[in-house]
Amino acid sequence: MQRTAPDPQREPDPEPPAGLPVLPELAAHLAAAADRTEAEPPGGGAPLRTAACGYWERRGQATTPDRVLVAPGAPALLLALYAAADGTVVLPRPCSEWYAPPARLLGRPVHLAPVPAESGGVPDPFALLETVRRARMHGDSPRVLVLSVADDPTGTCPAPEQLHEVCEAAAEEGLWIISDETRRDLLHDPHDTVMLSPAEMLPGEVVVLTDLRATLVPASWPAALARFPATDRGAVLRAAALDALTAVPVPVPGPLGCAVTHALGEPDEVRARTAAMARVYGTLAAALHHTVTEAGAVCRPPHSGSHLYADLEPLRRPLAARGIVESRALERRLAPWGARGGHRFGDAPGALRVRLGAEALLGTDREQRRRVLTAPDPLELPHIIEALTALSRALAGLITPAGG
Repeated sequence: MQRTAPDPQREPDPEPPAGLPVLPELAAHLAAAADRTEAEPPGGGAPLRTAACGYWERRGQATTPDRVLVAPGAPALLLALYAAADGTVVLPRPCSEWYAPPARLLGRPVHLAPVPAESGGVPDPFALLETVRRARMHGDSPRVLVLSVADDPTGTCPAPEQLHEVCEAAAEEGLWIISDETRRDLLHDPHDTVMLSPAEMLPGEVVVLTDLRATLVPASWPAALARFPATDRGAVLRAAALDALTAVPVPVPGPLGCAVTHALGEPDEVRARTAAMARVYGTLAAALHHTVTEAGAVCRPPHSGSHLYADLEPLRRPLAARGIVESRALERRLAPWGARGGHRFGDAPGALRVRLGAEALLGTDREQRRRVLTAPDPLELPHIIEALTALSRALAGLITPAGG
């Protein structure tokens, strides 16, 4: 078990990647609603929540509007959920970098349980039970487990049996499960990856969280959904989360609400864009995986989303000779490829782990990113060949002895 503490000297984040071009149809809907002056009410208006129900029903999760909340971004929803659950938070290690800060903001302890070797996204079930036991020994009261069925930072998806064991362990300990399903639609090979939601396994114990910026809307449009269980306990949690959202009135802007409502209907152009994103990210992430493992790193093969998580511990000796002994230095050296050190995801700063992102390969201007979306094989585009070649050379330079 590892318990986290606030970082007193938070370092600045690397520059975010530019992302894919905005879908013209969504931009048109946003522009058409530009004269709407009223914001969405806290938790989202009825049309927006009804559209969210359709989104989940197409994924096998029947939902009613009174079980949905909408907020300007997943961190805002997670903050409200932590406040509503009122207790200690348990996270997998590593995990998305936005899971822990809302808990720290509330003054809630955060405990980290390591993921198994097979995949990220969920803690090892035995490690979870030990983490909860030790947390209680220290006087904490674990109330929430956050997990991900399509993980960032590792880009992996836990197997159904692995997910089931973790969910059963969490339920035995009385934990709410918050299932981050943000990247579930970005499977690289849907025919080779079985995707199940914890809400299908334990429908009365799971809140599903989805940040729409990963798939349906542009990264600059803050919009996220939460789906609550159809139980009295779920209704109480939703009401408390809505109170928290109301107490800090940062609503979804009205024009954005209209555009998001349209996107949640998943018309043909939106579905086509999501499918193109999954294809492109799968191709680029596989190329990144080949590049880092060829250099000697250990890395789980990515199956979803745009990221992978490389462990350069086998290369510690040559890296140390270059003055690289912790993840912050590794992040700085690999910054051109969207690197983020493992310390941002709950790993120890001394561990030589780093997340790399396919977004960094898309190109620096809109035309390059547009060509990536339409290319039969993105790996044949000159700017992507150049970026991957440069990464390979950079890694070789880091592990080659000086003067060698």
